[in-house]
Amino acid sequence: METVSYPERLAAELIALGVRPGATLIVHASLRALRPPDRGAASVVAGVRGALGPAGTLVVPAFTPENSDTSRAHLARVAGLTEAERARVRADMPAFDPAGTPAPTMGRFAETVRLTPGARRSGHPQTSFAALGPDAAHLTRDHRADCHLGEGSPLARLYGAGAHALLLGTGFGTFSAFHLAEYRVPEPPLRHYRCVVGGPGGRRWWEYEDVALDDSDFVALGAEFARSAGPVTVRTGRVGEAACTLVPVRDAVDFAVGRFTDGAYAAARRTRTGDTPPARNTPFGTTPADATPPGAARAEDTGAGDTDSENTGSGNTGPPEDTGARPLRCPAPPPPPRPGGPRGTFRGR
Repeated sequence: METVSYPERLAAELIALGVRPGATLIVHASLRALRPPDRGAASVVAGVRGALGPAGTLVVPAFTPENSDTSRAHLARVAGLTEAERARVRADMPAFDPAGTPAPTMGRFAETVRLTPGARRSGHPQTSFAALGPDAAHLTRDHRADCHLGEGSPLARLYGAGAHALLLGTGFGTFSAFHLAEYRVPEPPLRHYRCVVGGPGGRRWWEYEDVALDDSDFVALGAEFARSAGPVTVRTGRVGEAACTLVPVRDAVDFAVGRFTDGAYAAARRTRTGDTPPARNTPFGTTPADATPPGAARAEDTGAGDTDSENTGSGNTGPPEDTGARPLRCPAPPPPPRPGGPRGTFRGR
């Protein structure tokens, strides 16, 4: 009797859930929930790629809040430190390099994808994405350095491609595509961000203004969307040992835009993000052109950590705290998307 391998069984279960060969799929995964028999990520990646087939493209978040002094992770790390100690932490932050900087808080599944030969990674120094497959280069190219998760990011291309998101042992709290909806509301609140990058001139700080991200309502928002869309659109089932959800990105983002522009709901979100009346854009300082991080590059084996975090948020979500940043209003959003295609490039300030 022929024995079915774990990747083959996983691929069959994913296809039964609704994953289709040739699809574009962004995955948020928890190996802790999935419990692969070898406790490794490689067999899980092989199973997902087996379900997608050679024509499919696999995408994962490769976020790096570790190189920012305005991120939630950094603020928690330096809480209670003296000014001198904070300065030392900041001085020791590694500069972002898309070819080599690990993303340890994204978990072992995402890191395994990033380190697979042939993987591509987008160039944003805090919210990059890694991808494998025929559309990887297209999905990761030209990720604007002043646009975390909006029209100038891979999320907009995933939306345009009709991608699905697979929550593999995770919940809607990790569903990063909802952030795209935050860019598609009129005059979203903005804040300043800062991170350290590499470049021709060496290590330097990149300072920019972007939408104030807030994922605090994503769990409730996802549950509401699933109820509204129904089980035919939002597929749920068990894969391996984990409860999993398959979500059409476009439908979910459009639903979130509707909620984020609803009067009472929108007012509550603006309260959390600290929205203020229009103000003059006063950046922290002049940022040389060569501070912009390089574009997508091929991944290299850098010996990433073997953590299995379920935190696949940007690390910059939630209300800005103790950063000296003043939320500002941005120009009107771009025109509505053409049917079947993504919206135009986000023109960040």
